[in-house]
Amino acid sequence: MPQDARVASAIAHWGPRFVANGVTLTDFEEVTASISAWEEWCSAWSARAALHEAAGRDALAHGKLLTAGEHLQRAGVYYHFAKFLFVHDIPQMRAAHQKAVALRTLALPHLRPPGERVEMPYEGKWLAGILRKPVGAAQPPVVVMAMGLDSTKEETDAYEQPFLARGMATLSFDGPGQGEGEYDFAIRGDYEVAIAAVIDFIATRRDLDAARIGLWGVSLGGYYAPRAAAFEKRVKACIALSGPYDWLAAWDSPSTLAAPSGSA
Repeated sequence: MPQDARVASAIAHWGPRFVANGVTLTDFEEVTASISAWEEWCSAWSARAALHEAAGRDALAHGKLLTAGEHLQRAGVYYHFAKFLFVHDIPQMRAAHQKAVALRTLALPHLRPPGERVEMPYEGKWLAGILRKPVGAAQPPVVVMAMGLDSTKEETDAYEQPFLARGMATLSFDGPGQGEGEYDFAIRGDYEVAIAAVIDFIATRRDLDAARIGLWGVSLGGYYAPRAAAFEKRVKACIALSGPYDWLAAWDSPSTLAAPSGSA
């Protein structure tokens, strides 16, 4: 099937990321092969997400909770990638985003380890996050996970697992201008303000060790995390994954300007 340049660019750039973050290779190949124009992207991925959602809800109804969590988690990731950079049709994008949020929230109690949705006070409203704690840890240290330009907390399961397996809690959150935070707050460079709000929230939890907090950030979050660590002295460690170092060089690189683009 002939494909427009935007679809071809998406397939070329995004395959490894989609698969690493929970999309099966078969689904990636089948869904992208069915799309000829970018305008079909969101609906095609939403249709495939709905199949996993139905399987998850059926498993939930039959008490197969682990299976339900796996299907619902995957459905949430698919809905996330359905809305991914689909900014020319905001109503369709937002509908898919709401499904992504709802389904990962529904999956959380049934994952291993389970998780919980949290809402952290910020500038008169709140920032949404997903908190997961390692099994058997009474007061674990916390890895606060900063998203990239276009990534959200709904696609972080694969990133959370290595920390959880090593006895650390994870708190993935949508910052200002990211995920759920994009509707109420403008994106901001001084990300330490958002991180301070997250750490203030952690300090209210008796089941977390607020004296041992590290930051992890991917893509644009790979810039946010080191910057926040430099200003927020309560942070004890930091990981930057594929963050931009030389903004001028990154801006001038043709690979960063492809449409649609984004590894964030």
